[in-house]
Amino acid sequence: MGISIGAHEIRNRVFLAPMSGVTDEPFRVLAHKYGAGLVVSEMVASNALFEARPDMVRRATGAGQVFPFVLQLAGREPEWMARGAELAQNIGADIIDINMGCPAREVAGKLSGSALMRDLDHACSLIEATVRASSVPVTLKMRLGWDFDCLNAPELAARAEQLGVRMITVHGRTRNQFYKGKADWAAIRSVRQAVTIPLIANGDGASIEDVHAMLDASGADGVMIGRGAYGRPWWPGVLANQLDPGCGIEEPVIDRQGAIIFEHYERIIDHYGERNGVRIARKHIGWALERWRDKGLYDQAETARWRARLLKLDHAGDVKTGLNELRSQICLAAESMVAA
Repeated sequence: MGISIGAHEIRNRVFLAPMSGVTDEPFRVLAHKYGAGLVVSEMVASNALFEARPDMVRRATGAGQVFPFVLQLAGREPEWMARGAELAQNIGADIIDINMGCPAREVAGKLSGSALMRDLDHACSLIEATVRASSVPVTLKMRLGWDFDCLNAPELAARAEQLGVRMITVHGRTRNQFYKGKADWAAIRSVRQAVTIPLIANGDGASIEDVHAMLDASGADGVMIGRGAYGRPWWPGVLANQLDPGCGIEEPVIDRQGAIIFEHYERIIDHYGERNGVRIARKHIGWALERWRDKGLYDQAETARWRARLLKLDHAGDVKTGLNELRSQICLAAESMVAA
């Protein structure tokens, strides 16, 4: 049950979702290293990439670090999407993904992202321009529709396939739901019935039980994990192995998890520099602390103490020292749990 995107044979059926402010190069490199089938860049505004805006250029890195390198473009004008696609290929993109799913007001309010699902003719003009400008496969990420009165994902997906799109990903909510309620995986099945290209289900997947339920309800070929990977970049690879044994990794032991979080921290500092890196890393450390709390390695009070210590430091060396101490503590706690 392998997934192919153009000439690319994807190694498993569990992908890492593109998430602004999360799936930067350090996170994607680790998720790929630890078994994710596919990792997708943060959303990159096509016009800002063409204008070489520093934050968008930084989001577009990763060529040579992961394969295939998937760069996600967003925009509202065919010309800029075409230019963005050309530039994406010049910097090494192996696959270009089009964002028509972002619900954020600063994106949809500018008639990009999920706002495009309100005007399918215009959406298709962007798809056509991107495909024509690309010698690499083009994929598309969307939602079920703008709202419950506009559930047009099947029509957009079918038209996208006719225009040359090679894979569709659908988040099981409308734009107006944002991230409220529960993703409707069964509603994605209508897209399955509309296209023959690979279909990926997205939204609320966090456990292997979720993955099986997503696939069963949607009829999709694979799943895309977003917030379920917060604080654990190895998690898509773990789910891939649980879904199809031998296609991912076993869940790392606690000591190894601590080492991966430390590696993640070092990659963040290298990527952004110490001043910005220390600040950007705080959310990732905070998520990791919550994951280990949920495993019973310490209680909420201890979580608060670690947060107060690690997330207020301004020097990378001090944070590294703290992370090593934390790693020792969680290893001892894990050993005690096993002994008990």
